[in-house]
Formats: sequence, C-alpha cells, structure tokens
Amino acid sequence: QVQLVESGGGVVQAGGSLRLSCGSSGLTFSSSTMAWFRQAPGKEREFVAFITSSTSRTYYADSVKGRFTISRDNAKNTVYLQMNSLKPEDTAVYYCARRASGSATSPNGYGYWGQGTHVTVSS
Repeated sequence: QVQLVESGGGVVQAGGSLRLSCGSSGLTFSSSTMAWFRQAPGKEREFVAFITSSTSRTYYADSVKGRFTISRDNAKNTVYLQMNSLKPEDTAVYYCARRASGSATSPNGYGYWGQGTHVTVSS
C-alpha cells in the first residue's frame, strides 16, 4: 500500500521560510518522479515543482521559481520543498504526489497523493 505523508506546514510571516517534507512507503521511491502541488481555498490544484527519479532534474512553476527548491533523499524515501521569501499568495494546502503517466505538471499525471499540509503566510 502506497503512503505519502507530508509535514512541515504552519503559519509564517511574509518573507519567511518553511521546509516541507514528504515521507513515502510502499513504492520504489528511487525510481519515482515526485512533485509538489498546492491548492488555495476556492482554487484548483496547481503544480509547484517536480523532481525526476534518475537524474534528479527539477522543474518549477514560474510563480515559485527562484524562491522554492525541491530535493530528494532516496535513502530516506523523502522529498522536500524548501520555501523561501514566502508571500501571502503562497497560502495553500501543499500536497506531494508520485507521477503516474502523462503531463508532469498536471494533477492528472500523478497517481498517488498525500493528505496535504497547510501553509499560511501572513502579511
């Protein structure tokens, strides 16, 4: 049974930083492309970043490029999202996901999801 569990969310002031973690079990993590998505209240779930399995190539949404960094530790079966220079518009529930097939920047391209962790950025 595949499980993804996010942690590290919280309340932070604008300009601050948070580091999200996503631990996994029940899958071959080292061969999995992993991603972070987020969903703000009343909005659709949107892509944040992904990291590939073999080369750890990364790709970011324009809205977070230069501020967020996705990384992975295959020995710990964990993917991270370091978020710096946070803005109020980054407020959302953040989800990690494991890629299935199709577009790597669409939620439809991911087959397993965590339960999410809340991030609130106050102005």
